[in-house]
Amino acid sequence: MTVIPLIPIFYKFNKMFFENSLISNQQPIVNLRWSDNRLKTTAGIYKRKKVGGIISSEIILSKPILENLPLNEIQSTLCHEMIHAWVDRILKINEIHGPNFQRKMIEINSLQNNFQISIKHNYPVIRNELKYKGQCINCGEVFMYRKRVKNLACKKCCVHFFNGVWNKKCLIKFE
Repeated sequence: MTVIPLIPIFYKFNKMFFENSLISNQQPIVNLRWSDNRLKTTAGIYKRKKVGGIISSEIILSKPILENLPLNEIQSTLCHEMIHAWVDRILKINEIHGPNFQRKMIEINSLQNNFQISIKHNYPVIRNELKYKGQCINCGEVFMYRKRVKNLACKKCCVHFFNGVWNKKCLIKFE
């Protein structure tokens, strides 16, 4: 299946579930696009940035993950990301899958039965193997990663010794 246009679905959902709050002057307040084949481990993402006091945001849906799935899965993912945009841009609340997101998700799921929005998807995702070994310089625990990550700290040590706050004494060093 080729990718479908997202704008008509966006306008439909905006009217049905968001009281047209995600448009201004007949235009979406968030940009909408399919990924360029690089978004391979998550079905969609909502991104926001502020440059010079101007906020811009976009919803990106994963072409590799969604292009061969049924329409209801695309709709579910788009609506999920629209909830993120609504919480951020309309409610002006900084949360990921917090109470405002979950309230809206439950409301939308109860209003229709074409698709169900969830916090996590279980779509088929091809992941690279875990090939990098990192070790906590504090406790010595070894972790495996898909890639090397800078300034990564051992969560267990940060929680135990620094009340959950990142600390350089808990860095994970890669071989």
